[in-house]
Amino acid sequence: MNENELFQAALGLLPPWQVDRCTFDKATGRLDIHLDFPRGSFFACPVCGVPCKAHDTSERTWRHLNFFQHQAFLHARTPRVECSQQCGVHVVAVPWARSGSGFTLLFEALVMMMAKAMPVTAVGRIVNEHDTLIWRIVTHYVDAARAKADHSTVIQVGVDETASRRGQKYVSLFVDLDERKVLFATPGKDAATVAAFAADLQAHGGNPEAVTAVSADMSKAFSKGIAASLPNAKVTFDKFHVVRLVNDAVDEVRRLEQKTNPELAKSRYVWLKNPENLTEGQWEKFDALDIINSHLKTARAYQIRLTFQDLFNQPADKAKAYLDKWYFWATHSRLPPIIKVAKTIRKHQDGILRWFISGINNGILEGINSLVQAAKAKARGYRSDRNLATIIYLIVGKLDLSPLPT
Repeated sequence: MNENELFQAALGLLPPWQVDRCTFDKATGRLDIHLDFPRGSFFACPVCGVPCKAHDTSERTWRHLNFFQHQAFLHARTPRVECSQQCGVHVVAVPWARSGSGFTLLFEALVMMMAKAMPVTAVGRIVNEHDTLIWRIVTHYVDAARAKADHSTVIQVGVDETASRRGQKYVSLFVDLDERKVLFATPGKDAATVAAFAADLQAHGGNPEAVTAVSADMSKAFSKGIAASLPNAKVTFDKFHVVRLVNDAVDEVRRLEQKTNPELAKSRYVWLKNPENLTEGQWEKFDALDIINSHLKTARAYQIRLTFQDLFNQPADKAKAYLDKWYFWATHSRLPPIIKVAKTIRKHQDGILRWFISGINNGILEGINSLVQAAKAKARGYRSDRNLATIIYLIVGKLDLSPLPT
């Protein structure tokens, strides 16, 4: 087997394509593989598939996977055929690259695999290509995969926002709670994002009226958008978000009381963690403050927080009565931040108690959000929300990226 036959076998070329010659430039570390076909070869018409002879050709070059540490390029006369079935004149699709790309499918498959695990700029450095070209590859395959995505079975959705850039910039994520994947990502966190999701859902074979359950925070904008664009959806307010609001109220009590009680300094996480999650050092602080027997206002707020958390351990038929008792205690606590959050909870209690029926929450979104923020941190941010959305779909969208080779 000579070198041409060896490279032909390695590239998996089938007739009429064959390796014509190979050249290697030691000085530049570059391998060039020239492909050709015998005179009189037939190629399938790109429109109807009828075998046709080449009408004319044009020279093309594609970047291929490195040969060891050396850059490799494929060159070929790309034929055009004039179909006998009146399809017109068309450029033949070559088997090693997609139409319009300057890279082979194997090179693009490597780029997509790397882009899932590292920033696009890092991929560009490794393969020695400008990151703009890498973004074009990633965006092409993500867009193509999303175009053929089927959302016809979506009935339970989680929605949450994640920071996209500094300065109160957000992207809203809509997640299929059953399939645990991102369906849609869009800039903003208002009612319009829900309308945009409903339109995108319909474009992918889904039905906004088939969505029966949505997990969300207590944002007025999300609630308004869900009512308008997902008319049959019952909203369950995410229990983790609700507990976080109570945590914030406890911390506000601590910050106010710390002004006259310096022993509360550096105790923030003692009050925000559950006892079983405290570190050894935090347990020492817990014991020093004698939280169980303390007359501190923060200690009272802490006990109210623990009691509220226990709501979600109650039997469904007793949850409403339990919440009513908690509300009475909280609103008579003489702790303004606790009173305020208790009134917020009472206002939204139907959506909070719906958890006992739906059982859904945004725990999946919290995990997805952590992956998104980790990717954003590694990339040191993205130049646009479009790029961020593309990466979100790539890493947590469970997309079908065929026809890329595996």
